[in-house]
Amino acid sequence: MIQIIRSEVLLNRQVLMTTIEEDHNICHETFTLYQSESLKRAERLTDCLCDGFCGFDFKHRCLKQRRKLNKYIYSTQKYEHRYEQSAINPVQFLREKSHIHQIYVSPHLIIHTNNHSIDNAINTKNVMESLTDIKMRDGKKRHVENERLLKLMSGVELHQSLLIEDVSHCDHISSVTSDRAWVSYKDMLMLINTNGDTLNHLKKLSNYGYGFHTVNNERALIFIDEGCITKLSKDMKTTFIETTDSIWRPQCVFCSPSTGDLLVGMSQYSVDNETGKVNRYNLTGQLTQTVSTDNTGHELYKSPHYITENNNGDIVVSNSVLSSLSGNVVVTERGGRHRFSYTGHPSGSEISPGGICTDALSHILVCDGKTDSVQMINKDGEFLSYLLKRPLGIFYPMNLSYDTKSHRLWVGSQHNNTICVCRYITRRDAFTDLISSILDMEQNKILASETERQKERIEILKKMEPPKKLSISPKVTGIVCCHHISCVTPDRAWVSESQHLILTNKAGETLHHLKDLCREFHSGLHTVNSDGELFYIDKDYNIKRLSRDLQNTTLFLETTASRKVPQFMNLPMYTSDQNVLLTLQGANLPFPSGDKNSTWRPGSVCWSPSTGDLLVGMYKEDPDKGKIIRYNPTGQLKQTIQNDATKLELYRGPRFITENNNGDIVVSDDDAVVVTDREGRYRFSYTGHPSESGLLPQGICIDELSHIFFCDHKSKTVQMIDKDGQFLLHLMESQNEDKPSGLGYDVHTKSIWMGTKYNNILNIYTYNNQDSLTDERPPSPGGDVLIGAGSA
Repeated sequence: MIQIIRSEVLLNRQVLMTTIEEDHNICHETFTLYQSESLKRAERLTDCLCDGFCGFDFKHRCLKQRRKLNKYIYSTQKYEHRYEQSAINPVQFLREKSHIHQIYVSPHLIIHTNNHSIDNAINTKNVMESLTDIKMRDGKKRHVENERLLKLMSGVELHQSLLIEDVSHCDHISSVTSDRAWVSYKDMLMLINTNGDTLNHLKKLSNYGYGFHTVNNERALIFIDEGCITKLSKDMKTTFIETTDSIWRPQCVFCSPSTGDLLVGMSQYSVDNETGKVNRYNLTGQLTQTVSTDNTGHELYKSPHYITENNNGDIVVSNSVLSSLSGNVVVTERGGRHRFSYTGHPSGSEISPGGICTDALSHILVCDGKTDSVQMINKDGEFLSYLLKRPLGIFYPMNLSYDTKSHRLWVGSQHNNTICVCRYITRRDAFTDLISSILDMEQNKILASETERQKERIEILKKMEPPKKLSISPKVTGIVCCHHISCVTPDRAWVSESQHLILTNKAGETLHHLKDLCREFHSGLHTVNSDGELFYIDKDYNIKRLSRDLQNTTLFLETTASRKVPQFMNLPMYTSDQNVLLTLQGANLPFPSGDKNSTWRPGSVCWSPSTGDLLVGMYKEDPDKGKIIRYNPTGQLKQTIQNDATKLELYRGPRFITENNNGDIVVSDDDAVVVTDREGRYRFSYTGHPSESGLLPQGICIDELSHIFFCDHKSKTVQMIDKDGQFLLHLMESQNEDKPSGLGYDVHTKSIWMGTKYNNILNIYTYNNQDSLTDERPPSPGGDVLIGAGSA
């Protein structure tokens, strides 16, 4: 405790001394400027006075009047002397009284004036400005600003994660203390703590969704219910504001920490129009302000979903346009003047704004549904960074709440019932900041060195020609599109589409046809081992093995639940209370089901060339969850990969799997490429290039240099990244009418086989300079190695 107090005192002293020194320098410069300006204006004033009094003969006129005054004084003194002398002798006084002269009349002095007005010659405004420019302010206690006490951390630090019971996701969060918050889901409001316990709850609210609740300075809950603003204190529930206008509907509220006012976002809808406004109510519930248009009369809001206030008094609104599924962040001053509207990064792009909040440094944080991120902008609307990008466990951040006491950020998910409490702002420390600055210098040197190495790698990559498309483009008969490819030999590959799995060659001929493939669209449903044996997921979600000679099919892994469930249009349907069992080569093993609302099902497979293990991508729905299970060649469960070190989920739905040369498990998930090492430790998630572009990854494979290739339905290209997640290049130009979907890599010819979503033509790419590729893959337990997206 003493150490903490000493650190804070030293920090405050350091900050205050810095501000005092800065103020001293500013005052010195300011007063020097004022002094120079005053001297200039004094000279101008002197010139004005000279000009104003020019033409007056003061010297001549004054001398003439002085003579008159002297003559009058002399005569007066002479009279006084005679009068006094004669008064000594009364007889003589009476005799000479008649002879004493009377005193002269006082002379009349003329006031010297000029017919020119002094106002015409002297600019009084300039004189007043010279006297009033320097103003003194009342001395107050010096205040240390947050910008000097707080700083951004190098990254977001997870404090903890918690699961909310009886909900599928979170609509809005209002933090109360550092360990308590109100959380809403549909028509329910729950007070929870950081252990996930429900301390209080309100149910069956009529107005719900979006940011319909807030907490005031007394920690009382204020929320919208039945069209009215209701206040819930510790001992009672009262109606704070009763709305009588049936046209305007309140959607979001926020209590201003600085004034105690209540900001209410309202909207009205019609068949062909939607419009919104923001009302301000004082502490007594009286309407004091309405903001709806800018200074040109244009509407500012369509549908205010979330609202907050920044430290400078700005009103910040997450404004949605329901008709276009997009929107913007609208910021106005306290008085209602429009400052700016943020539409995403880069400028001009679209944003689908969700929850919004501000922090102690006046940053504005907003959830964006288009990039699945939390974006940070400054108080003037300039983009700073992606604070969170597809965060693990949350995946789709939807709502935010910032606790000003602990500087912790509560983040809720649109995808599941997970709430993460994290930090990205920390207090400056007088002891550690010096050490940190030294470490930062060393880190910058390391980063500079890494940057130079990265530049060298890029230059080498530029010199190395990327794979070129061959003239051979076989058209595979029997299918209409290509979802996945598993290479077998230099001229043969398994190609799948819907229920059909076809062995074809470079001529496009059908060499073998399987019709019982699982109908999981856009998934890596098959793989090939080093012996040329095919493993695939059939229509009943069993994993089968087909021998190399195509004669024998054996059951490798069975899901018994599929036999009991009725099917509609050949699509699997499951009841909510089923338990799934796996039969591995005759042995019944429990197949875990972590959620009563769905069952785990295999969706992708990959044979590991380095160990001979079988990697199986599993998924279940409502909410979407995923995991990777590793089985050894004898069918025994070896490993399950589902969470990172902080127990946050890694996957939403593993669609394609492959293994890199260093043992990394590379998974094409719903909206990211997720990479873990062989032991299951999380390494990174790749979310697109540039990062704001987003990603819809499909087929995936790696080459002998550990480069990762994957199809992206969003950019309609095949991207190439290195083993550490750095973008390298696009293998092909964006396709206007088609999307690359399936990939396979043949190590013998160093060729990439690529299929598309809307046709059955295979494109083959190969390296021209094959000697430049060095095989980094460890030896296979089965001899020759063929690499593909889930293939050997």
